[in-house]
Amino acid sequence: MIERKDYLKELLKWKDEKVIKVITGLRRCGKSTLLNLFQEHLIKNGVKKSQIVAINFEVLEFEHLKDYKKLHEFILSKLSKNRKTYVFLDEIQLVNEYQKAIDSLYIKENVDIYITGSNAYLLSGELATLLSGRYVELNILPFSFKEYCEAKKIGKNASEENLIEYMRFGSLPYIVTMNNVSEKADTYLEGIYNTIIMKDIELRQMRKEMNSNQRKVTDMLLLRRLSVYLANSIGSPVSIKSLADYITSSGRKVSQSTIDDYVEALIEPYVFYPVYRYDIVGKRLLKQNRKIYITDLGLRRYLLSKEKYDLGFSLENIVFLELKRRGYAVNIGKVGKTEVDFVVWKGVDISYYQVTASMLDENTFNREISPLKAIKDNYPKTILTLDRLTLGDYAGIKVVNIVDWLLEK
Repeated sequence: MIERKDYLKELLKWKDEKVIKVITGLRRCGKSTLLNLFQEHLIKNGVKKSQIVAINFEVLEFEHLKDYKKLHEFILSKLSKNRKTYVFLDEIQLVNEYQKAIDSLYIKENVDIYITGSNAYLLSGELATLLSGRYVELNILPFSFKEYCEAKKIGKNASEENLIEYMRFGSLPYIVTMNNVSEKADTYLEGIYNTIIMKDIELRQMRKEMNSNQRKVTDMLLLRRLSVYLANSIGSPVSIKSLADYITSSGRKVSQSTIDDYVEALIEPYVFYPVYRYDIVGKRLLKQNRKIYITDLGLRRYLLSKEKYDLGFSLENIVFLELKRRGYAVNIGKVGKTEVDFVVWKGVDISYYQVTASMLDENTFNREISPLKAIKDNYPKTILTLDRLTLGDYAGIKVVNIVDWLLEK
């Protein structure tokens, strides 16, 4: 078991605080493992097993607890007297009206609640209203390149070739530890994709039917076509209109509102992450032409079914995910008519990042560095690249090797 040290540290920071800890992320990205690691930590540090209530709603033994009233009664019967009880509820979205049980448990003394879910719909609607200001979210991603190298026992000797393999097969924890991965990866990833489509999106439909009159996402062929289009468009501006035009051009007329519903159905289970553009000079968020990044590049390769593709955009996707792992809020930067790949915030600190496969060509060098030169503030500016010949400091703009950056503390 690979320790998700950064995530575990973040979760421990909130231990015993009077907030509900909500762990979200793509299926099979390591949420359950994180809960197990946390429980092991509790036991090693003096918490008795009787103080821990752990339920995974994907396990048949707990099928009867998918009714929120029965779940509530069961947990009440397990609470320790005069001692803290740690409650772990894995894939809580499978429980009908779970928010009622969670809300009732929250107000009780000596109860520390941790829940996981594979769909952003978990934190929308009634739950968000009920628990407003009473929860913190920890979004889990597949293995970072550093974790990947740890799992592969590569350590500090990682090279650009290891990064290419990381991009090719992705970084879902089971994929990373799989033997003969080239023979098995696509079959496993197909299972992940189909599970997301069949379980998470179907569950989303059930929830929406109960709470609103929103349209159903029922056309699985359209959903897959949009998945492929978005996977092929990472790093490029995407609008609902452009997606609707694409589908219409293939002979099927579809409304923008329908496309919007289907795209949200792919974003909610954390298959894709939308990133909005930010006008650096005007200091305002731009809602049009957001970019979309995929949670796992192995899943992208499965959807696109080709061995080699746009290295630059794949690197950009990796950097986006790494910035999220490091706790940054991420936007795409707009500087006049040019663009900065990422503008990132952590508190009041701002940094700027460009990503390119190589800076060796003079035209590429100038294209990548010019937008950063146009920014007149003194915040850090970095260009990440695979090549090592152009590394250095150019009037305050650092050019850094991307492998070194991914492995740094």
